[in-house]
Amino acid sequence: MKLIDPNITKHLPFLALSYFNNEKGLSLFYKRSNKLKNYKDQIQEKQKNFNYKFRDILSKELNEQYQPIPDNDIQLSSIDDLTKPNTFTVTTGHQLNLFTGPLYFFYKIIDTIKICKDLKLKFPEMNFIPIYWMASEDHDFEEINFFKTVNKQFNWDVKTSGIVGDLNTEKLSEVFHEMSSFFDKENLNVKKMISFFESSYLKNKSLSKATLNLVHMIFGKYGLVILNPDNKNLKKIMTDVFIDEVKESTCYNFVSKTNKKLINFSKGKIKPQVNPRLINLFYIKNNLRSRIEKNDLVYKVLESEISFTQDEIISEIKNHPERFSPNVLIRPLYQETILPNLAYVGGGSEISYWLQLKDYFDEKNITFPVLSIRNSVLLVHKKKLKKLKKLNLNVEHLFENNENLLKFCTNKFSKNRIDFTNIKTIISDNFNQLLEVAKLTDFSFTGAVKAQEKKQKNGIDNLEKRLLKAEKKKNKEILNKIISIKSGLFPYDSLQEREINFSEFFQYYGDEFIDLVMENLDPFDPSFIIIEI
Repeated sequence: MKLIDPNITKHLPFLALSYFNNEKGLSLFYKRSNKLKNYKDQIQEKQKNFNYKFRDILSKELNEQYQPIPDNDIQLSSIDDLTKPNTFTVTTGHQLNLFTGPLYFFYKIIDTIKICKDLKLKFPEMNFIPIYWMASEDHDFEEINFFKTVNKQFNWDVKTSGIVGDLNTEKLSEVFHEMSSFFDKENLNVKKMISFFESSYLKNKSLSKATLNLVHMIFGKYGLVILNPDNKNLKKIMTDVFIDEVKESTCYNFVSKTNKKLINFSKGKIKPQVNPRLINLFYIKNNLRSRIEKNDLVYKVLESEISFTQDEIISEIKNHPERFSPNVLIRPLYQETILPNLAYVGGGSEISYWLQLKDYFDEKNITFPVLSIRNSVLLVHKKKLKKLKKLNLNVEHLFENNENLLKFCTNKFSKNRIDFTNIKTIISDNFNQLLEVAKLTDFSFTGAVKAQEKKQKNGIDNLEKRLLKAEKKKNKEILNKIISIKSGLFPYDSLQEREINFSEFFQYYGDEFIDLVMENLDPFDPSFIIIEI
């Protein structure tokens, strides 16, 4: 295992990297950083602010959800513990990607599980439950209807306009047969993996139930509890928030102010991850999930004929809270309201939009969670590490774009170093002297001096490019090897964890793959981890 600083890998967006670096100005946008020592105060604050009546409701709904799930003893015990004041949760959320989607889904789940284990060691008198919050109400189907191995993409072709959790899984039998043909059916690990798919997607009629079963089969033994928030009784808890949203646009008002502060913090380098709307709710009904907009005194559900007066929409919220779906900005408040939650595990983009929400949480008197940047991982075969070592290269070199990587390697393996930076510095120094002479002699010549300087520097740049190209040609064979190694580790010209499905590794290593990742991840150190396999 090797750790690489995210400042080198540059895989985190600006705000998440600033959070990682503990930059002083960003501390206004969160309460406590993800340090084990900070959880004592986090527990005390959550104990003080959390409505204990919600524990019974949460436990009841989860208990009902888990009744048809096999091998659920650990989960039922944890769900029972949720009624106790000494029980807390750590949560991650994710879309219902087909067959779990990219690898980073695993890393989020494992980080969540490991935080709970570490908290139990530090606070043995308390209980900590890892939660996977299913994004069952999402409707971005094109983001979740596929998964990839290195050599193949499996697609689920079906049309939908409603929430993905309600999608019928009938057509997934086609993907099942495609998988059965592609993978080596004589391999015991493949047989187990295929059985995961069959037991989940072919034996459950909706995507939400299929996903719950799949994730439980993989992570249930580690104590993970899966929550489907598309639930009437849980949303009843949010009735006042939903009514406030349609009447007062509180989320819009507070997040808009926070966004301005974040832009000032970044000195204009960023745009906010999410821009709030005047109403940050969707309406769900009859295979529809669409935004609500207010026009004068009418609340219109877009892409439909449905509309409400203010009194009508308030009545609808009270009678049918399940028909109202929080967007990306109110969903975190929903989560932290109904769960006795201490921390949220998310990727860089998620952490960025959570940092937009603290003022809104404060207004609603909901404890803001500790934000934990999930571990990022690159799984590297031993053979590839040996090849890199022979080339006297490190894995971190491969995080450079191809142009910079090839330039670096060309200079590394060439007898002649093609870098004319010093020459260009000398040219600048000489022309600075000429510029001073021109200013004292005839100021009108300064433009000609600058133009000549630019011309000479351009000439050096062109010469450098031509010589570099010639050296690349001489070292073509070794440079091609390096690019080949990189393309294997960065498939589809992207980070491995963002593209490749767990099946790529499970087919060879089975449960040992999960154990290996579980062993190496450290949620309290979000460095980029290189794991040798």
